[in-house]
Amino acid sequence: MASQTKLKKPNSHFSLCTFLFFTVLFTIPALFLLRSSSCSSSTAAISTDFNTRQPPWSGDLQTAEFAWNRLAFSSNNPPPEILKLAVFSRKWPTGPNPGGMERHAFTLYTALARRGHQVHVFTSPLDPSPETNKIAPVSDQTLNPKIHSHGDAAPGKWRYNKAWELYQEENRKEPFDVVHSESVALPHWIARGVPNLAVTWHGIALESLQSNIYQDLIRKPKEPRSQGSNASLYGAVLPKILDEIRFFHNYAHHIAISDSCGEMLRDVYQIPEKRVHVILNGVDENGFSSDKKLRSLFRSKLGLPENSSAIVLGAAGRLVKDKGHPILYEAFAKLIETHSNVYLVVAGSGPWENRYKELGVKVSILGSLNPNELKGFYNGIDLFVNPTLRPQGLDLTLMEAMLSGKPVMASRYASIKRSIVVNDEFGFMFAPNVEALTAVMEVAVAEGAARLAERGRKCKEYAAQMFTASKMALAYERLFLCIKEQRFCMYP
Repeated sequence: MASQTKLKKPNSHFSLCTFLFFTVLFTIPALFLLRSSSCSSSTAAISTDFNTRQPPWSGDLQTAEFAWNRLAFSSNNPPPEILKLAVFSRKWPTGPNPGGMERHAFTLYTALARRGHQVHVFTSPLDPSPETNKIAPVSDQTLNPKIHSHGDAAPGKWRYNKAWELYQEENRKEPFDVVHSESVALPHWIARGVPNLAVTWHGIALESLQSNIYQDLIRKPKEPRSQGSNASLYGAVLPKILDEIRFFHNYAHHIAISDSCGEMLRDVYQIPEKRVHVILNGVDENGFSSDKKLRSLFRSKLGLPENSSAIVLGAAGRLVKDKGHPILYEAFAKLIETHSNVYLVVAGSGPWENRYKELGVKVSILGSLNPNELKGFYNGIDLFVNPTLRPQGLDLTLMEAMLSGKPVMASRYASIKRSIVVNDEFGFMFAPNVEALTAVMEVAVAEGAARLAERGRKCKEYAAQMFTASKMALAYERLFLCIKEQRFCMYP
């Protein structure tokens, strides 16, 4: 008797999502390859080769497709105009370990306030901890942003409508020159009615898709894909990308924090080129520097050898999967099987802390560190490792390490390769998997501490030009002046 089994009708929604998923996955890299030749010409005047000097760039800043950090802005002269700036940030840092977006907002707007600009930050209720008063002491109010935290919510709970009411009240007193939103703190349906608004994107959905892919690729052969991962890949991320492409146009000006994000906004999200500006994040240059005394103290405290044959690797951040700790754990475990002179110091806390302890005395777990402790950490290591599985954004720890005179080892993402490790002398890059990370670790250990220190000196020189809070603040200041008045758009 013939089988009467009927074939199941394919799920049309799933098929469509799968088709879109692979379309995005394979089309975007090809697009970037096609764009590479045109991008190289636009940045030709800005060289990362220490042995060459290119003529200075000039023109309309709105047409610049490279990071404004590459341009020269003078911090010795006062601003040509004092601006009244409104900032929308979901949170304002009040504790010792704020997130990357909060740190960016605090560093940027503290620097702009100290240049004399009137900065008003509209944010969620502050955490009533003792650290709050350390951020903006009463005696120093004129040099810090004015914080407007809305009510009717728990600390850190953002309500944009309440913040918007506070903004409107302040705007009626004296109109703001420029409005700035940290990511979607100010929703697009409000933003479309604000022509003098700029938004800084600390990560976009298209980058999140890549993150989901990389995290899935490190699964073990028999490890099942989580239900949440399936839902994210096939049901959530793709619609979010399409939504973003549609509503991003409601924001007047877009600030990308990496060169690759700027490309995505122009080429995939189809934002007009003159509305996309690349300004890399910066960190406090006074907080990160080379210090031989700190290096000795740090190593002595942890019992790490100071001889030239020992290599100390360092990693910092939350000890979670998406920060790449599964691959760092496995790669380092393989490395110490054949190298007795290698050590790993991890600054941070999280689920992977106990796993690292399994590796014994070769690994030191420090927990979360305050800024002063981080200084010692960066000075005490020979090489900073960032194995992140998240291409979105641009990790501040890489900049901190380079400012401290350390070479870096980082996942080979376009954001890092195009904006941070732009010269082979600055360190090492690897595909985000155990085999590739182990291989570059072997290379770094073979080079030795003296060669790594030489790389670190070049990192420091470059970072001091590109990744300081001062450079970031001056670039934002020029953009805000350009938004207010066209004459400021012409450089120099």
